[in-house]
Amino acid sequence: MSAPDSVVVRVPASTSNCGAGFDTIGLALNLYNRVPVPERPADSRAKEMAGEAAAAFSRETGLPHAGFRFRIDGDVPPARGLGSSVTVLAGVLAGLDAIHGTGLGRRRMVGLVAAIEGHPDNAGAGVLGGFCVSRTDPSTGAYVDSQRFEIPASVAFVVVSPPVELVTKESRGALPATLPFFDAVRSVNSAAYLVAAFASRDFARLRNVSGDFIHEPYRLPQIPGGRGAIAAGVAAGAWTGWLSGSGSSVLCVCEQGKSGAVYAAMTAAFAQASMPSEGRILLADNEGLSVEG
Repeated sequence: MSAPDSVVVRVPASTSNCGAGFDTIGLALNLYNRVPVPERPADSRAKEMAGEAAAAFSRETGLPHAGFRFRIDGDVPPARGLGSSVTVLAGVLAGLDAIHGTGLGRRRMVGLVAAIEGHPDNAGAGVLGGFCVSRTDPSTGAYVDSQRFEIPASVAFVVVSPPVELVTKESRGALPATLPFFDAVRSVNSAAYLVAAFASRDFARLRNVSGDFIHEPYRLPQIPGGRGAIAAGVAAGAWTGWLSGSGSSVLCVCEQGKSGAVYAAMTAAFAQASMPSEGRILLADNEGLSVEG
């Protein structure tokens, strides 16, 4: 069978960090971008990311770095902490891989995307799907592997996004150069317990995982109403909540039956802070990226 001349790659949105799992934990959500390759580019930011992905593909496969066209169709908002950059990077990589028949495989794609992004949390979730804990080499920072867990449809993720764009690379400027020792210890404790709750599917134990001291104390103040929206969602019945990626979206995790009340409480909290917002009730995506043809 000959390789196709063009393909469409569907890539899910993702929430990363998930509280204290900074640069490590990601979870795919059933909100998607589709990247037709080849096609026309959508905007200058997407062009730059697509170029980085194409260059990485060329280095990895040894094929010439030829020009191509692409575009982005879908619902993942840019610069809202929902992994939109990974949908572009992974979509272009998977599209070129399918067109050239290079057989990269998903794990290598995660590594390539993580190398461009500088961290594997969204990359693991966007490519592999599910709840992903990704490992990097402690000496080089290079991607090593991901442990992946599927999430049932009984668990809902209420995402509320104010109209504030926060680019991850820029938002890192708000983070401190060093952390107090016990802040790091408390965050490790929270992240470990979060992973145990998701891995065991004992989701009620997520009530005990709140507590990040690495990035949320420095980023949440940039989002008027964000901290209040998380607190309101938990008060309305959510197990827990967090700043999604670097923001500006915030997210609460709850039983499917409580998602409507959590949604109403979170959007009301933003309104009380005089901040408009857009809310979504989502489920986990357990499939990851897919080549649709």
